[in-house]
Amino acid sequence: MDIKNIENIELKYLTVDDFEELKAATLESYGGVLNSYWKKHHIEELTSMFPEGQVIIKIDGDIAGCALSLIVDYDSIDDEHTYEDIIGGESFKNHHADGDVLYGIDVFIKPEYRGLRLGRRLYDYRKEVCENLNLKGIVFGGRMPNYHKHKELTPKEYIERVKRKEIYDPVLNFQISNDFHPVRILKGYLEGDTASNEYAVLMEWDNIYYTKPNKKASTVKTVVRLGLIQWQMRPYKTLEDLMQQVEYFIDSVAAYRSDFAVFPEFFNAPLMAEFNHLHESQAIRKLAEYTQTIVDKLKQLSISYNINIISGSMPEVVDDKLYNVGYLCRRDGSFERYEKIHVTPDEAKVWGMQRGNKLQTYNTDCGKIGILICYDSEFPELARLLSDEGMDILFVPFLTDTQNGYSRVRLCSQARAIENECYVAISGSVGNLPNVNNMDIQYAQSAVFTPCDFSFPSNGIKAEATTNTEMILVADVDLSLLRELHSFGAVKNLKDRRKDFYDVIRVK
Repeated sequence: MDIKNIENIELKYLTVDDFEELKAATLESYGGVLNSYWKKHHIEELTSMFPEGQVIIKIDGDIAGCALSLIVDYDSIDDEHTYEDIIGGESFKNHHADGDVLYGIDVFIKPEYRGLRLGRRLYDYRKEVCENLNLKGIVFGGRMPNYHKHKELTPKEYIERVKRKEIYDPVLNFQISNDFHPVRILKGYLEGDTASNEYAVLMEWDNIYYTKPNKKASTVKTVVRLGLIQWQMRPYKTLEDLMQQVEYFIDSVAAYRSDFAVFPEFFNAPLMAEFNHLHESQAIRKLAEYTQTIVDKLKQLSISYNINIISGSMPEVVDDKLYNVGYLCRRDGSFERYEKIHVTPDEAKVWGMQRGNKLQTYNTDCGKIGILICYDSEFPELARLLSDEGMDILFVPFLTDTQNGYSRVRLCSQARAIENECYVAISGSVGNLPNVNNMDIQYAQSAVFTPCDFSFPSNGIKAEATTNTEMILVADVDLSLLRELHSFGAVKNLKDRRKDFYDVIRVK
């Protein structure tokens, strides 16, 4: 068919009025094999019970192709099934309007119209139906029309060689290129299919947008608003003064309906001024005495302002050992504690800070998150472990004194966003504290980073604050874009990992 002669291509619902033309098109497509076409009562039944599942492509008014499908309750179908098992005889008894999977029962393009990628249009339409109906995915038994030429191979060997492009199979190659993947071999699937030796490959496409129906009220969001607080270090006479400033910022980001308020590492350091006469290791322990009071107040604020609060970090003494820790205070009243795993040489030498041993993801009403404190972001293994647990957003509260230190945190955080296909939000402090030893100056530019792909900013920067200026940064991130990226990205950093060659393993 010369594409230059085509004036109109349209996708239409199949109707009973199309029966005679459909019959002729089917016979032509299947080589005139008798009984290879649907009877009129079949078309009446299909178009009546599931009209949106039955479509045809017309070129200049003539049927060029067709796709027919059912909705099935997949758990009720045996792993080893035949085509006849699926269609259920004359009445399509396995079609269930409240089922969870779209099952393709027929698709063809007339010979004269092949090569125009019309099959892709039919498959894309099926995917749209699947997404619109919130079905888990699409399955069908795929023929292997060239298998009869390679009978010395097992079906599994044949499929593997097709996947490696060593054997060309027009059906399997097409399906694999359209994001379908083989699940299992079905023996005796279609009676009389000698070309496939009556074998079929159960092919599957997963709907990444599928959400399990929930009978309970659900508040899980897909578009999440982040409120980063670029905190300025300044003197505070009392804890109450500092917490007044904390509440001011929480109020500010909550007014923009942010889902998270994120504070930097050691945002409460100004309170050490009162202990500046002590040795640094003693002063930091005195600061730790405020931590529980601050956490209790943050828990209250998270509820009253209806916002999830990431407390940055604060010193905390446990069994006489000093740790750098933070708290996630959820707006439902629950909370979590996290620890800095890698302390800097300065933290260990000057303060006697101990290394933490707590690493996990946290479920929130805005997806699954991870939190790494400052230096931890420079160790890719930690973020990889969190990614393996399904992390959507990584938060990195930090404190850096020089641009060198800041650049390490920033560039490593950007790398974490790309390699783990997630969002990364970093929040730091600015200003100076001339009256607090070992906390003299700060350098920061808080930011939200993304993967680098077509649905995201090309430079991987969603938003960034003004350098060394006290401010808030509010940015929206769309979690559904991550789901799409995982399956359809230009590159697939998560899926393409060579786990047969290397892996990151958590030590228990």
